[in-house]
Parts: sequence; C-alpha cells; structure tokens
Amino acid sequence: MSLKPFLAAAVLGLSATLAACGNGGGGEEDVPTLRRGISAKVGVLDPHRSSAAWENVVIGDMIVGLMQTGPNGEVIPGVATSWETDPAGLVWTFTLREDAVWSDGTALTANDFVYALRRIQAPATDSQYSSLLFIIKNAEEVKNGELPGEELGARAIDDYTLEITLKEPAPYLLELLTHYTTYPVPEHVVEAYGDDWTDVENIVVNGPYVLKFWQTGNQIVADKNPLFWDADEVCFERVVYLELEDPTAVERRIEPAELDINNDYDGGREAELKARFPGWPRTSPGLLTTYYSFNSTIEPFNDVRVRTALAMALDREFMVENVLSPGYIPAYSFVPPRMANYETERPEVDWKSLDRTERLDQARTLLQEAGFGPDNPLEFEFIFRSTGDNPKVAPVAQANWNELGDWVNAQILRQDTQVLYSRLQETDFEMADGGWIADYNDPLNFLYLLDSRTGQQNYGNYNNSEYDALLRQASNERDLVRRAEIFAQAEALMLSETPITPMWFAVNKNMVDPNITGWGENAKDIHRSRWMCRADLEVTAEEAAE
Repeated sequence: MSLKPFLAAAVLGLSATLAACGNGGGGEEDVPTLRRGISAKVGVLDPHRSSAAWENVVIGDMIVGLMQTGPNGEVIPGVATSWETDPAGLVWTFTLREDAVWSDGTALTANDFVYALRRIQAPATDSQYSSLLFIIKNAEEVKNGELPGEELGARAIDDYTLEITLKEPAPYLLELLTHYTTYPVPEHVVEAYGDDWTDVENIVVNGPYVLKFWQTGNQIVADKNPLFWDADEVCFERVVYLELEDPTAVERRIEPAELDINNDYDGGREAELKARFPGWPRTSPGLLTTYYSFNSTIEPFNDVRVRTALAMALDREFMVENVLSPGYIPAYSFVPPRMANYETERPEVDWKSLDRTERLDQARTLLQEAGFGPDNPLEFEFIFRSTGDNPKVAPVAQANWNELGDWVNAQILRQDTQVLYSRLQETDFEMADGGWIADYNDPLNFLYLLDSRTGQQNYGNYNNSEYDALLRQASNERDLVRRAEIFAQAEALMLSETPITPMWFAVNKNMVDPNITGWGENAKDIHRSRWMCRADLEVTAEEAAE
C-alpha cells in the first residue's frame, strides 16, 4: 500500500475529527465511532494478498463474500441469497442478491466473483493463500500455470447466478465462503489501478464500511458505506483501527475512554486487568494452535532426531500454568480439540506420557545420536512474535533447551509480528514461533498446512508424499467417520516426523467495553463491526423511532 502525498496533508484535519469523535456525541462533527485495537501492523488490504488474522479485522468490515459470519460466528448469507448442489456435492449454484453494488455505484455481479477466483489463482498474483481454494476444479493447475484461468471451475450463468465446481466434496464449503480469499473484487478498479487498487483514493468495496484513511503504524479509518444493502442497520458511522502491539499502550487508551475493543491482552495479568477494567477482558474457547516450525531444508533441522529432541525439551505444562493466559491447554497434537468433522481417536506425539526428566534424557540421547555433544555444540536461533504472550514464553523455551546441556546454545530473537510471518513464508529461519486460527471448522484447515502443495504457509517445507496422499484420500471420502480416521492417520504420520512442534491450544482473548452491544463469542474469533453498537446509541435510536 502506498500512502499518496495528499494524505499527509489530510492527517491533521482527519485526526482532529477523530479526536472529536469520542463516544459519538457532543459536537457538530461528532459521528458514532467504534475504536478497535489490532495487535500488529497492517501490510495489505487486498483479500488476495493478505494472510493475517489482524488484517481480516479490517478487510472483513469492507468486503462481503457469498456467505458471511454472523454476530455469534454463525454462517449466514452474504451476497448469496440461496444455493443448491448436485447429488455428488461437486457443483454448487448460488443465486446472488440484486441490490448488492460496489461503493462507486457499479452493480456487483457473478462475474466479479469469477474474476476474483481466477485472480487469486493467477501465478502473477502470487497469493500466499491460494492453496486454500485448491478444492475448486483446476485451481491448482491454474495456480501452477498449467491451465488458463478460464478453465477454473467457476462461471457466471448470468449476472446473478454463480456456479462453482469442486474437484472433491467439501462439507465445509459454505463456511469457507466466509473467508476473505473467496471475496469478490471489483474488476473495473483492479484492472485500472493494479496493486494500487486498495489505496484510499482508489478503493471500491461492497461491504458496510469504506476505507477513508490509512497510515501504516498508526491507524486506519473506514466510514459507513451508504450504498451497502443493509446500511440502515449499521450502527457506527465510522470505525477506527489502531495498530497497538504494546499491551501497555492498550491500557493507556482504555483509561481515558479512547478505545472500545482490542483483539488481545496480557493473559498473565488477567486478574489484575479484570479488577482494573471490570467487564473488559473476554475469553472463549478457540480453534487456535500455537506451534513452532523447523526449517527442515537446512542442517541440523533436516534430521528428525534434532527436531524431536528440541520438541521434547519444551516444558509446555510450565508455560501454560505459569506464563500464559488462564484456559490454555498444552498441545501434543496439531488439530485443536474442538474441531468439527474429527470424531475419531486423535493422535498425539508418542512421548507425551514421559515425565520431564525422561523427556530430557531421551532428548539428549537423540542429539548425541545426531552427532552433537561437548565437542560439537548445537547452536541455533529461535525467532518469536513481538505480540501477545510470546515475548514472555520465549525465554522459558530458551531455558528449556539450554537444560539439555551446556553444549546446547539456543539464541532467541524478537521480531515484529508482520516481519516474522514474512520470514516464515520465505523459509528464512531456523526455528520459529507461529500460530494458526481456523479459517473454517474442519481438520483439513490445519492439516493442509503441511501438504507439500500448500506453498508459503508450509513454513518449513515439509514434504512427505504419503502424508499428501492421505489428505487427498480423506478429502475424497464422503463418509465423515471414515474421513476423520484418514485425517488422523495423516496427523499421526506428520507428528512422528516433527516438522512442527505443537505448543498449546489457546483461548480467544479480547478487551471489550461492556457498553458495546452485539459482541458475540465464537471459536473463530471473528467479530464484524457491522453487528456492533453502543448502549447509549441504541437508546438514542429507540427514542428517535418513538
């Protein structure tokens, strides 16, 4: 995103307006404003180039897909009003609403969805998330340049009828269609401005809010879109997104009533925060796994013995009980325990039953078998995210590894979260922290991350043809019980080779002003601004109606 020169001149004027917004009342320039803190810097707002949950907070407020996420995380119609599928579950036909338009007044049609689905698979787009949609017929072949985009299994039957053909059944398809990778983009704008189409002066969207200001490292501002089909039901006239990576900065904003929501908090201080900000800290069970990745393409991490030893040395129980937020669970498998479509005996690492001493003893033996010891020290770098609980956990991990012996030298390096994920996607690391929150409620959404076809999100380039084949076999299985069993086989195989080491299953953590209404807890931790209001604004609206 390039910030054009005229925006710099607008900063002071807009900032003054925002400062006046307060709680949405009092002055002639006041507008009802929702102020949302997000835990990292926003790099892109193009749904085909983003791969970050915090960017989804903004993107999902501006663009609506065929389906959308409701207040409590439920899947509800978006641009689609109805749909049907053939008996094989491969051909899906969607009827679109005819009152959906782009924010410049251009009609939104089925062709915009076809264009978007082709664009995310186009080799030139180089989307990090394109593999999420490889279930669409010929998507992988288009991505690899083997077929033209016209061969993708998506076509417009007419302006308001869209057909999507899959290569395998997908019981999670409707939920997947709430994800930003499936959102429409305005062909007439993208073709005119290229990568600059999301700049403030160019952007055109179809959702409840339109981008008005963007200063990286500071804030993003979006105003209500008067052409959104449900604009009359949208409470806040403006949403301000503040990039707040420092938890203390969040608290400083809350005290003078300058913040309504933040998408994280210091879980280790939960009791203190509850006393200081009554009603604000919110936790709920999530579909989120924190895991560490090994770069298995380089020495010594191309040796499964080294990877397994370092995984065994990590004291997850201590981290969960003494450092992390209440409610976290030590993880010895990758797929979170609440995941749907996974009703089977789930695999875990085979060393889970060992106590701490036994784990360390076996880990030392594995490292020695791999050739490391006093005469050949093991030295490596572990990079970790600058946000959330991660900076507090990293020194514990370092101490755990150093317990293996004075010949193990683990160096830790804090990284800006956006920078860390860029390094992960470029496989520019030795060992790295990271996390994954479900895009849709199905085990494939986690297990596909280790598929060799996945690309940039297979951070350590794990490559096992047997694992890949099991995922494909499960994906083509219509019996959900048998499908789950095959997924479990794949996960067990992957865990035995330790391309990653699961660390903990997290809870969703948010700070929410008790006066905010319409906030619904849900496992995916998706909270669209369009569903929210403030208690005093609702009263005012009711009074006006009377």
